[in-house]
Amino acid sequence: MDMEEPRIETETRRRRRRSLFRHRQVPVRMLVPNFFTLLGLCAGLTSIRMGIEGRYDLALAAIVFAGCLDGIDGRIARLLKASSRFGAELDSLADFVNFGVAPAFLIFNWGLGDLKSAGWICVMIFALTSALRLARFNSAIDDDKPKWQSNYFVGMPTPAAAIAVLLPVYIYQLGFEEIKAHWALMVVLVYTLFIAFMMVSTIPTYSGKLLGERVGREWVLPIFVIAVAVVAMLFTYPYQTLTAITLIYLAFIPVSWRNFQEKIAQGEAAEPAAVSESVVAEPVASGGPAQPHPGDEPPKTTGRIFTLRTPDQPK
Repeated sequence: MDMEEPRIETETRRRRRRSLFRHRQVPVRMLVPNFFTLLGLCAGLTSIRMGIEGRYDLALAAIVFAGCLDGIDGRIARLLKASSRFGAELDSLADFVNFGVAPAFLIFNWGLGDLKSAGWICVMIFALTSALRLARFNSAIDDDKPKWQSNYFVGMPTPAAAIAVLLPVYIYQLGFEEIKAHWALMVVLVYTLFIAFMMVSTIPTYSGKLLGERVGREWVLPIFVIAVAVVAMLFTYPYQTLTAITLIYLAFIPVSWRNFQEKIAQGEAAEPAAVSESVVAEPVASGGPAQPHPGDEPPKTTGRIFTLRTPDQPK
């Protein structure tokens, strides 16, 4: 018997007995983010129903609404200082339903169902990769990493994947009915698998988390105008706007990857310089002068020169 098993079982029982909330009375502000999460979960479940009934416009609207709420609840939790382990677990479960199960059902009922088992396997893989992506994200929350890396996701986030995978539905709603031909559905199947691969890949994608910390004064009004314009376009021309947003996002992935690699290279180039400075400074800190190596050029000095001498040397 493994000696680690009793310890693991004891730790598991201790965690299960742990109370959900430490205090007998819970502040109301702790409930506000969870309310938005549950509202988004209701939107995701409603999308599944609308997709089964063939009401694809309402199903798409419900998923987009759930995506908007998903971007709000986390920021509200940080603003109100109402983050909790319960809220994090509930948010992950809601994301799996809203952006893993609901889009899979929608695109299957829309067209991939015509491919029979191949279409079902494809959407099942999409839902499973969304669950794996969320599990990896939750397990990596406590990892120490530079602050600039918080501006990037590892792989495509599930809300963005849910919006992107429905691109064929947007195109169909724009009037391109040829996309439901058999050959076109095979392309949609490959595209769905590609989005599923992007969720579990390690390709960095821009998150914009650090963008909301500080905004230049000159950008305040333009941001308001852009936000209002995007919302108005979503209500007026929903499918055109979603198509444009999806294509821009997919085209921006190579740019995110290139910027990430450049910052990694800059960090690696800065580390040897810091190490060399510490090595040069070490003999001075220990009390003795650095011994020159054969073939080394004499050091160049500027400004005031300080010389080191031993007690038996003349002044």
